[in-house]
Amino acid sequence: MKENDIVKRLIDKYPELAVCKGDIERAAEALIACYSGGGKLLACGNGGSSADSDHIVGELMKGFMSRRPLSSEARERFAAMYPDEGEYLAEHLQGALPAISLSGSASLTSAFGNDVAPDMIYAQQVFGYGGKGDVLLGISTSGNSANVIRALQTAKVQGLTTIGLTGRSGGRMAELCDIAIRVPWDSTPDVQERHLPVYHTLCVVVEQHFFGH
Repeated sequence: MKENDIVKRLIDKYPELAVCKGDIERAAEALIACYSGGGKLLACGNGGSSADSDHIVGELMKGFMSRRPLSSEARERFAAMYPDEGEYLAEHLQGALPAISLSGSASLTSAFGNDVAPDMIYAQQVFGYGGKGDVLLGISTSGNSANVIRALQTAKVQGLTTIGLTGRSGGRMAELCDIAIRVPWDSTPDVQERHLPVYHTLCVVVEQHFFGH
């Protein structure tokens, strides 16, 4: 399926997201550019949005809707180094789109929040992990989550592309994000329910670009 058709299918299913179509397409293009340049995605959010960050990483780091077999060159490297087990290793590995959920390290985030500043738990990781060419995806239904805002501010200084996934108003994130996908709802459950099909679509578009057959 062509990349434009994937976004069209999203809009056909969720017509209210038509207002986000351009920003969704721009976000997909930014992610493709990131991965084409050898970059990675960092994602963060709180509560349900933290779970969304983990969910996104799960879709990008392994096969989602497309098969991702290793290249023949990669398979040969495994076979050369491990003649007895190389085939097994290569057969059970999949092509990956590097992504990190910043909410995944409880030891780091709890220590930094306690010892330094709780609103800086994601910013510290952006500073440590992020570099020019990477993308930060900040998820906040209000657009005003303090720790996501600090992460976005740090990302701007570090030269990352910033994408926001938020609600109708966009909050402070609207001014900090290079691309702000603002789903046209206000209450947290309504916004979160529309975030999932949006980021699923982004993951499918990017996967199709690199692994589509």
